[in-house]
Amino acid sequence: MGYPEFTMHVFHGTLHPDFAGVARSLRRIVPRNAPGGAAVCVYHKGEKVVDIWGGTRDAAGSPWQEDTLSLSFSTTKGVASTLLHIYLDRGLLEIDAPVARYWPEFAASGKQGLTVRHLLCHEGGLFAIADMIDHAREMLDWDTMVARLAAAKPRHIPGQAHGYHGLTYGWLVGELVRRVAGGKSFSELIAAELAGPLGLGGLYCGVPPEQQGRCARLMAPGLDAPPEDARRRTEKIHRGAERWRRRLARLGFEYDPADTLAALVPSGMEELDWNGEAFRAVSIPAANGMFTARSLARLYACLAGGGALDGVRLLSEQAVLHAAQPQNQGAGRVIPISMRWRLGYHRVFAVGARAPRGFGHFGFGGSGGWADPSRQLAVALTVNSGVGTPFGDTRIARIGGAAIRAVDKRQT
Repeated sequence: MGYPEFTMHVFHGTLHPDFAGVARSLRRIVPRNAPGGAAVCVYHKGEKVVDIWGGTRDAAGSPWQEDTLSLSFSTTKGVASTLLHIYLDRGLLEIDAPVARYWPEFAASGKQGLTVRHLLCHEGGLFAIADMIDHAREMLDWDTMVARLAAAKPRHIPGQAHGYHGLTYGWLVGELVRRVAGGKSFSELIAAELAGPLGLGGLYCGVPPEQQGRCARLMAPGLDAPPEDARRRTEKIHRGAERWRRRLARLGFEYDPADTLAALVPSGMEELDWNGEAFRAVSIPAANGMFTARSLARLYACLAGGGALDGVRLLSEQAVLHAAQPQNQGAGRVIPISMRWRLGYHRVFAVGARAPRGFGHFGFGGSGGWADPSRQLAVALTVNSGVGTPFGDTRIARIGGAAIRAVDKRQT
């Protein structure tokens, strides 16, 4: 059913009255006196109950539109993982098979026993992209990254630890999918297997030229700083990491911030043009998905519904249950908190609420998308201002908490 047009503060869209708390949370996210915008979409029991947006998509004040695409960083990993689960469900991959069965070159440097499961739950030991490339611009070339990963040596024995593959995850999963899907490009597979069947007009990992005009501009402190200033800032971060390592070691903590930097800040990272058409046009399936909240939420609504939505089945119910099972716990070598990794997803963090059966992926910059099959709930946020952390921030957690409370109140 349809709901009344919703306009409050700078918002537009539709909103079921039961979910007014989600709109109030969005109000705190969209800047009032500075550029920046956001969009939120929520599905409950297969019905779209929130679809609102507001603010600006650039510093010039261009209004955020209902079809605005926003860079969503690691939220892309959840989309990539869903694509891989489709091929697992079809029997084209086996979860505990060696990756090298499908990607023979990958067996180099002692990786012959590294399995598909190891990749999906970040236990492969291949997180240190700084060991593999000389400059971040190499990330724009798929074949280069695939070759580097095939040759790479893990930093630990696969399966004996976990460390967030913050950037490498996308090529690892993406190339594996390409190998079993006949060699089509990753962006083509997203279109054919996810966007096409579900009618998603805002789900890209590799934005085509005709869609570039829909993209919001990322606005974050220091993003447009001169290269020399950015390099000095990066050098300062590295020096600070070493000081923290020594302090933590004295306190008995094993976490080494150098692992985090090796996973997330390769040389030259500060020189990448995150808002450039060239960056948007390539596929970096761990980091550069451009999404609408509407499309992201609809994808997760399919997962929240046991793999089907509006008569379209992407996955079997058993495949969804399997994907959502926790694989490890405890702090990892890159992120010093427990993400409780599932098979390509992590736990749901929500302010003032719990979703123990929820799974999804949050991203640097504040975006996120997730499903909770126990509530048949799906939530997505896209945003273009602020930074947060590499695995999300409190904005998506506040939106999620409001959505959970609304559903729980509905069902009492």
